[in-house]
Amino acid sequence: MTDKIIAVNKSASFEYFIEERYQAGVVLEGAEVKSLRAGKASLGESFCEIRGGEIFLKNMHIAVYDKSGAFSTRDSRRDRKLLLNRIEISKIVGKVNERGYTLVPLKVYFKDALIKVEIALCKGKHTYDKRKAIAERDVRRALDRAVKELNNQ
Repeated sequence: MTDKIIAVNKSASFEYFIEERYQAGVVLEGAEVKSLRAGKASLGESFCEIRGGEIFLKNMHIAVYDKSGAFSTRDSRRDRKLLLNRIEISKIVGKVNERGYTLVPLKVYFKDALIKVEIALCKGKHTYDKRKAIAERDVRRALDRAVKELNNQ
């Protein structure tokens, strides 16, 4: 069974060292589900917040479903509650409070008929780590180009 990916946070792996990943459900409305099925979502500037022992996904954009009429009066960037086990939430809260971790959404996808969000406990990268990642990516591209040229000759 393959999962259909709806949206990916591309900058997360560049900005953070990803330590642990979790799969969470999301509380959505019907029009939001229809909009996600159409692939109209973005995780660009989204982040997770812990409030009152619950985890919320903030600033995730889900486009307003155009055929819903008067029923879609909600904000497209409203807070959405994430559904995790109590044990997972307490583990995440402990790490975020103690060791300077942050909670970042990585992707939104369908798992069977359910919409899931992959979130990760991450540590922020320093500027020199980002420069190193860019240099490694450039070297990898140059090697791929060289191999491609050799194979074409």
